[in-house]
Amino acid sequence: MKTVQAYKKENGKWKYISEKNTLKNPLVLVFGNRYLLENDEVIEDIRAEFPYEHLVFGSTSGEIADTNVLDKSVTVTAIEFEKSSFVIKRANILDYNKDAAELGKILYDEMPKDNLKHLFVLSEGSFVNGSSLIAGLEDDLYKNVCITGGMCGDDARFEKTLASYKQNPKEGEVILMGFYGDTLDISFASVGGWQPFGPERLITKSNGNILYEIDGQPALDLYKKYLGDKAVQLPQASLLYPLNVTIPGKEKPVVRTILNIDNDKQSMILAGDAPEKSHVQLMMATVDAIAEGASKAALYAMHNRKSMPQLALLISCVGRKLVMNQRVEEEIEQVKEMVGDTTTITGFYSYGEMAPFVNTTSCELHNQTMTLTLISE
Repeated sequence: MKTVQAYKKENGKWKYISEKNTLKNPLVLVFGNRYLLENDEVIEDIRAEFPYEHLVFGSTSGEIADTNVLDKSVTVTAIEFEKSSFVIKRANILDYNKDAAELGKILYDEMPKDNLKHLFVLSEGSFVNGSSLIAGLEDDLYKNVCITGGMCGDDARFEKTLASYKQNPKEGEVILMGFYGDTLDISFASVGGWQPFGPERLITKSNGNILYEIDGQPALDLYKKYLGDKAVQLPQASLLYPLNVTIPGKEKPVVRTILNIDNDKQSMILAGDAPEKSHVQLMMATVDAIAEGASKAALYAMHNRKSMPQLALLISCVGRKLVMNQRVEEEIEQVKEMVGDTTTITGFYSYGEMAPFVNTTSCELHNQTMTLTLISE
């Protein structure tokens, strides 16, 4: 594997983290601020600097390049696979009447299955229900294939997110990357570091990712009572107080971020499903606990690897970034300590992360985690 990595601040020049080399048919991951990805001149500049075919774009809530966490920038990581290969498929949720499960099924059906080792999904984060997308992708999934990935971000604005493959970035896009080859060594993990607090309550009315009632009370009204003075800052304030949701039939709880609120219906739109009869608690975190969570994620991902990773794809939640604030790079540094100085690190801050729990293979949608995928060949 060979990699070339560079970033560019708004109105700035390209800065290369690695040596500037020409690569053979690389996978090019472009993560950037949404406003920059909407700018045709910026896109033309990216294509001129990286004149390759397989460009994948995703908007972010912050860009990760090595141990740098950037804002209002574009990061580019070009990856040449020397012993393995990749296939990329795309679809737009707006062509499927926002049915993420159906889109997921069709995307997976289109993916060649022979020697498929891993799937990485990059989804827009506004229209797509991540839980449904995973369900569709896993509907007929080969037993030994796992899925990781993330939902694109838009800083803490929650206005719109962009993604694309080859085309210019746009709303509604879901990109599926398949990795192939006998020499591939791919591992992953997802850890949060948040702590539940307060009473455990019951979800009494919900529909998919829309939460209406908790303990028979309007969900938004109850949540606002907990937030107190911070309620006027919703939905952004909810990133600091996500929900810990234990779904019936599942062993481990998942964390759910509130993406938006509906004052008229007193409901909350979550980043993933929260079925009725699930138990729910509020959560909070400290900077140290979040950094420790990132360290644990890297430790778990490194466990039982046959080789040191050459590439680390980091998807971390925007809520973590808001809590850590000026210390946000500490969680990336924790990861680097585990994966080693020779590993190329890229990724972004997201509206949702996708990976199986530790020691399981079925993918879950997470919020407020550090989720990493480690690749070598």
